[in-house]
Amino acid sequence: MITIGRLAAYAGVSIKTIRVYHAKGLLPEPDRDASGYRRYTAAHAIDLLKIRTLAEAGVPLARIKQLGDATPESVREALHDVDRELTARIKRLRETQRRLRRLGSGPVHGLPPEVARHLEGLPGLGFSARWVAMETDLWILVYATHPELAAESFRDQSEALADPGLRQLYLDYDRAHDLDPADPALAALAERIITATRRRYGPGPLPGLDAPSAVPALIQNAVNAESPAWRRLDGLLRAQLVPGT
Repeated sequence: MITIGRLAAYAGVSIKTIRVYHAKGLLPEPDRDASGYRRYTAAHAIDLLKIRTLAEAGVPLARIKQLGDATPESVREALHDVDRELTARIKRLRETQRRLRRLGSGPVHGLPPEVARHLEGLPGLGFSARWVAMETDLWILVYATHPELAAESFRDQSEALADPGLRQLYLDYDRAHDLDPADPALAALAERIITATRRRYGPGPLPGLDAPSAVPALIQNAVNAESPAWRRLDGLLRAQLVPGT
């Protein structure tokens, strides 16, 4: 005969958990002895281990109760379903683990070496710590969600920063973060960016605005969320560069 405390220790659960299982009808509650204590048997311990195993596999308690009342054949089929679901979950967890390990393996959160070098060099070009942190987060997000498009987007930005005139526009964009959205300086900056953009890309699709790619939109939406001034600047750019905006 086993006390509830020992039963909990054997099964690796808390006494509170056993009482919850009693309340939900999953584990039969034994009668009390002459001293007023409930005494459990080995059968209770085996049943409790089964319940704990199913619960840890993600089976809802209501479903576990149903299995307790099912025929042996139904139980076997249900357990096969649980096993398949658990196998799929393990596969997803392993993939998540691999991504986590990649994030910690590179110079900057698992990003390609050229991207890590780019980020490390931004402060030396005059960019703020805020801008560097934002770019780091954005490239991690882009490479994680759209790896097939990330390299081309990164190459486009790298080429822009290699041009002194375009780099100055990026720096001015960075410094516009704290401006009032109504500041005339934003309109002036937008005109300079529009002129440079048309000079660089011509009349065709514009990366970051009307190009058929999820990456520019992902980046711009994140940038706009950082600052009302940046959001206003994006609106000014779209009004001139994207027809129908």
